Amino acid sequence: MRKIKLGTSSLEIPVIAVGCMRINSLSAAEAERFVQSAMEAGANFFDHADIYGNGTCEEIFADAIHMNDGVREKIILQSKCGIRKGMFDFSKEHILESVDGILKRLKTDYLDILLLHRPDALVEPEEVAEAFDLLESSGKVRHFGVSNQNPLQIQLLKKAVKQPIVANQLQLSITNANMISNGINVNMENDSALNRDGSILDYCRLNDITIQPWSPFQYGFFEGVFLGSDKFPELNRVIDEIAAKYEVSNTTIAIAWLLRHPARMQPVTGTMNTERLLDCVKASDVRLTRQEWYDIYRAAGNVLP
Repeated sequence: MRKIKLGTSSLEIPVIAVGCMRINSLSAAEAERFVQSAMEAGANFFDHADIYGNGTCEEIFADAIHMNDGVREKIILQSKCGIRKGMFDFSKEHILESVDGILKRLKTDYLDILLLHRPDALVEPEEVAEAFDLLESSGKVRHFGVSNQNPLQIQLLKKAVKQPIVANQLQLSITNANMISNGINVNMENDSALNRDGSILDYCRLNDITIQPWSPFQYGFFEGVFLGSDKFPELNRVIDEIAAKYEVSNTTIAIAWLLRHPARMQPVTGTMNTERLLDCVKASDVRLTRQEWYDIYRAAGNVLP
């Protein structure tokens, strides 16, 4: 699979990340087959979070991949922390405790990447910096990033944090593309011009922060999948026509649309269906034309000024 550099680091990562939020929906045998299929396809980047299945997803993954030193060298592990019941918590104590729990469940000594999951209104950058320094010096975490954060929130962290912020995981799909639309509709009097994220797309590009789109097939906030949905007839018609041209599935085209953007994004899949995961992987080899990219964009109801 095609690879890109993670942020400003020297770590090379596949352009598709395998999200493991739903791995607890599989039996042990199914989980093993799924993980093995991903590895065989070159999808060796696995995304976790301590809240997925209340930690059980990390445990299931470790068992499914038969974690040992030899296996660990062949994979890239990312996990997230900071979400607690009824609150968000970026305190030094919670970050350190969370990472210890993550490592124990994943049966590994280190994470390749740790992301702070959702912005904590009570964040104290100095505490985050102390936690990151301890995690880095102890070898428990090699790279650091964030999730769902805007430019000024990242800048606030960087006031104290010395490690590069290498990734920002953000909701983005063909139908949830405001971070793209507000840059197209600058100074226009329409909803697409509303800047809801502080120009995070441009900020990440300017600062070489890898954007990891989550829910790349969802519309709304987990309202459903747009592929095959009667709510998006024109979008599906256009995607299906382009999929037929490239002799791939509509799933492949939906991911290829994200990969066509020059921001060098790394979409995070969420499927536990091996065939669909492999369709996502195929997007690595499909480069849409500029016309095709805009045709899909407009078919989703996005407007051009």
